Amino acid sequence: MPIPDYQALMLPVLRLAAEGQTRAPEAADKIANQFGLSDAERQEMLPSGRQRVLHNRIHWAKFYMSKAGLIDTPTRGRFVASEAGRKPLATNPASIDVETLKSYPAFMEFYAASNTGSASSDETPATVGSKIDSTTSATPEEQIDAAQAVLHQALKTDLLQRILAQSPAFFERAIVDLLVAMGYGGSHEDAARRLGKTGDGGIDGVIDEDRLGLDRIYVQAKRYAPHLGVGRPEVQAFVGSLVGFGASKGVFVTTSSFSTPATDFVRHLPQRIVLIDGDRLADLMIEHGVGVRVARAVEVKRLDEDFFVEE
Repeated sequence: MPIPDYQALMLPVLRLAAEGQTRAPEAADKIANQFGLSDAERQEMLPSGRQRVLHNRIHWAKFYMSKAGLIDTPTRGRFVASEAGRKPLATNPASIDVETLKSYPAFMEFYAASNTGSASSDETPATVGSKIDSTTSATPEEQIDAAQAVLHQALKTDLLQRILAQSPAFFERAIVDLLVAMGYGGSHEDAARRLGKTGDGGIDGVIDEDRLGLDRIYVQAKRYAPHLGVGRPEVQAFVGSLVGFGASKGVFVTTSSFSTPATDFVRHLPQRIVLIDGDRLADLMIEHGVGVRVARAVEVKRLDEDFFVEE
C-alpha cells in the first residue's frame, strides 16, 4: 500500500507514543510493519534526497500534535504521549488530523501564527512551506519539493526555447560552457579552440577529457526542434566518424530527443557513446549553472538538538 500521509499517521503515532517513550526510527519501523509497507516504500526518499518520506511524515505528524499539547519530548530524540494526548485515545477515535487539532487552543494559536498573511501572486516554495493547509496530504517539505519541481520544469522549457531561438554558433558556445563547467577541456580557451572548429566527417568538435589532455572526447551537436528527433542513421554516422578518427569516446548532444533504435544502437558498441537529449541537456545546464542564475535561495533550518543538551 502507499505510504500514509502525515495526517493519516497522526493517530498511529499517538498510539505508539501512549505505549511509552519512543524514537522516530523505532516508530517508523513499527508503523511500516503495521501498514505492511514494502522495503522500497520504507526506503523511499524525498525528492531532495535528504530524508526518508516515512520519517518525514512521522516527524510532521508528531510536530503538529506536539503543538496541540498531545505529544511531549522529555529527552533529546524521544517523544511520548502527554496526559492530554491520552484522553482522545480513550474514546477510540477513527482518526486524528489537522481539523481535530484545531479544537486545542494551543494548536490554534500556532495555526494562526503560521497562516498569517495572504498568498501573493509570486508565491514561492518558501511561502508554500510555511503555511498549514488542512486540505493537503503533503508535508511542508513535500510542498517545497513539489513547487521546486514545477519551477525546475518551467526553467528547463525556457532554456530549450531560448537555445532554439539562438544561432548554431551560440549553441556550440553553450556546449563549450557546459563541458568546461563539468570539468572537461581544461580551460575555457582550450575547449573553445577545439570544439566547434572541426566540422569534419560528422564531428563538430574535440575536447580534452582531462586537464592534461590524456584522452579526448569527440562531440556532435544537433540543434533540433522538439518534434524533430535524432534517429539511428545520424547516430550511426557519428559512430562511423569516431571509428575513422580512431576514437573510443563520443558525446552526441541534441535539443530534441533520440529515437528508441538510436538509444538501443549505442548500448552494444565497443565505443563509449553518451547521448544527451534536450531534457538531460537542460538538467545539466541548471545543475552546473550554465545559462541560469540563482533568483532566490530558500534555506530551511531545523532545531539543533545538541545545542539544548546540558552537561
